[in-house]
Order: sequence, then structure tokens, then C-alpha cells
Amino acid sequence: MRNYIAFLLALLAIAVVLRVSFFFTVFFFLAGTYVLARLWIHQASRNVRVSRSFTDRAFTGDDVDVTLTVENRGLLPVPWLRLGESVPVHLLAAPFPAQVISLGPRGRKVFTYRLRCHHRGYYRIGPLSLEAGDLLGIETTVLPPGPAHRMIVYPRVVPIRKLGLPTHSPLVSLPATSRLFEDPSRVMGVRDYHRGDSPRRIHWTATARASKLVVKQYQPAIARETMIFLDLDREHYGLHRRYEATETAISAAASIASHVILQEGLPAGLVTRGLDPLVGEVRTVHVPPRSERAHLMANVLELLARIEATDGGDFAGLVERQSAGLSWGATVVAITGERDPGLTSALLQLRRGGFAVSLVVVDPRRGPASREWEMGAGSVPSYTVWEDEDLEVLA
Repeated sequence: MRNYIAFLLALLAIAVVLRVSFFFTVFFFLAGTYVLARLWIHQASRNVRVSRSFTDRAFTGDDVDVTLTVENRGLLPVPWLRLGESVPVHLLAAPFPAQVISLGPRGRKVFTYRLRCHHRGYYRIGPLSLEAGDLLGIETTVLPPGPAHRMIVYPRVVPIRKLGLPTHSPLVSLPATSRLFEDPSRVMGVRDYHRGDSPRRIHWTATARASKLVVKQYQPAIARETMIFLDLDREHYGLHRRYEATETAISAAASIASHVILQEGLPAGLVTRGLDPLVGEVRTVHVPPRSERAHLMANVLELLARIEATDGGDFAGLVERQSAGLSWGATVVAITGERDPGLTSALLQLRRGGFAVSLVVVDPRRGPASREWEMGAGSVPSYTVWEDEDLEVLA
């Protein structure tokens, strides 16, 4: 555009010096063309609208189709429009090429590309960059970017048997004849409604008084629940294949929670400490045990999809502190990358307090000797898992 303006000024100078009417005619024609192109493209680009539609939640290994729709809602055509989509590398099935299109009055173009979910994560799709211009290339303008969307890829979930863990072990089944459930005939109070709560638990009278949804809290009879403690301290996984080890630990937590809730129909919760990109900081997250499928998807798996490993933290202390509010007889599952004496002591203490405890160790050097760890020192069952052998096949 600067070259074009410089050319017009040079042409005007020549016309003034030579006083030739032809040069004045050419100058006014080109100047009019420039003004018309500028007004045209700015007015036409104001009516361009873009939208993106896709399934914003998927599991590792899924393919997701994304549809981009570009519309011209005005009566002026858009001579050319350049599109550039921003897609995370971990989701690309193939590079998305820049597209140059033209849109007539009320015109509409639709593009489709595919995302391949290789890794769990919390991703940003977009924004879509837009640049419009006229046919002669006199005027170009950068349009406001198209909207960006978030996408969650859940961690890999596999059957318990593929984790190398027995289906009916202390990990998922408490070895006791008396089951602990909530007694729906004894209401002990109300609490705020959480996503995943059954509508049958809503206390409508209290909801009307409080002007917000609240649900009933029942007194426990002898309740049974599973709390999964996930260690995301990188130092506990060593240097050898650290990334793969932490990802395997996350997948193991997701698989155990899925089995307990979907197969056993029992409550499961999660406690972990890591970097949460949703809030941009390292924090300790406590997800209370519940048995609804919506709870598994919205609370447990969604957290496991986005949480990242970090440095520091006392995992044994975390297990001790967060176990204080569990019901008597609950199952405690600790998932870590090393056999720490402090964690051993904490688990033995919980076992003596009436909890069923299990340890899952993610270790590439798996071996049969670690199947029952320190049974003689207090009977703490330990199970070793590793991705290469146990998590290769999708559920």
C-alpha cells in the first residue's frame, strides 16, 4: 500500500510539472480506485463471521472432526480472504494449510479437518487468523481473530485386568461382609449441589429457601468408598522415562476410578497435587468420593486430563492429611513411582485404623518380587504396573 501511495504522489508531481491532462486523468482514476478499494474491503470485512464446531471432549486415541464455517453476511463480495488455523501439535493429524477463498454476497464456505488425540491434555484450538484484501492488492486488512475453543482429551482408560491388577482385590473390593452405604432414610443435613449429583438427592424445600440448588446429605450406615491418591511429584519417578512413568500413573488412576464407579457401582474420589492449567498454579485438589457416571467424567477424568506433574510436595503427608475425613472402612489406593518408607508408614497407620490400603507402583523395572511388598511388615499389598506391557491396548 505504501508503494501505491508513493506511486500516486509521483504521478501527481509529474502531472503538476508537465501540466499534461492525461496524467491528471490517470492520477484521479487511480486515486479513486484506491479510495473505492479501501472503503469496499473495510465495509465488506465487517460482515465476515466465522464459527468452529467439534466435540470438545475425547479420549486418548480418538479422532475428532472439526468444522470451520466462514460466512459473508453482507451484500458486498469479499474478493479474497486468507485463513490460518492454530492447532496444537499434539492434536494434528495433518498440517492445516492456509486457505485463500473469495466470498460472494451472502456467501458461505465450510472446511473440515481432523484432530488425532495422541496425548491427554487441556488444549486450545484457535484462534483463526483472518486477512482480507481487494483484487488488485491495493488494500489489505487484518480482521479480528476467530474464536478460540478449549478441548479436553481424557487419559487412557483400560480394564483393570490390563493393568496387571486382580479385579477383586483390596484395590477395588473391601474384604468385609458388612457393606457401608448411606442410609437414605436418615437425612443429616444439606450441601450445595455439585455437578454429577443425582436429581433425586435435591432437597427442593431447602432449595427454595436458599435460592440455590442444595442436595440432601444422608447419615452413613457402614459406607464404602475408594479414595485414590495420585503422586505427581516428578522426583518420585526418577530420570529414567520420567514422562512415560507419570503418564502411566495418571492412566492407572483413571482406570481404577472408572472400574470402581462403572463396574462396582461404588463411590470413588481423587486427591493429587500438581500444576492445574485451568488456574495457572500448583495446587492440591480433593475430589470427594461419589458413584455417579457424571462425577467420573466431569470431576475425576477431567481433572486427570489437565493436571501436570510438578516438583516438590510431601506425598506421604498428603495421604495422611487427606485421609482424615474418610469414612471408616474406606479403601485407600496410593499411586506413586517409588517405594518410600514414609509412605509405607502412613499406609500401615491407615490400615491399623480400619482402612483397606493398596499401593500401586509405576516402575519400568517391573518384577514378580514386588507383587506383595512387605507383606510380613504389616500386610500392605503392592502392585507394579508399566505402560509398555499393561497400557498398550486401549480399553
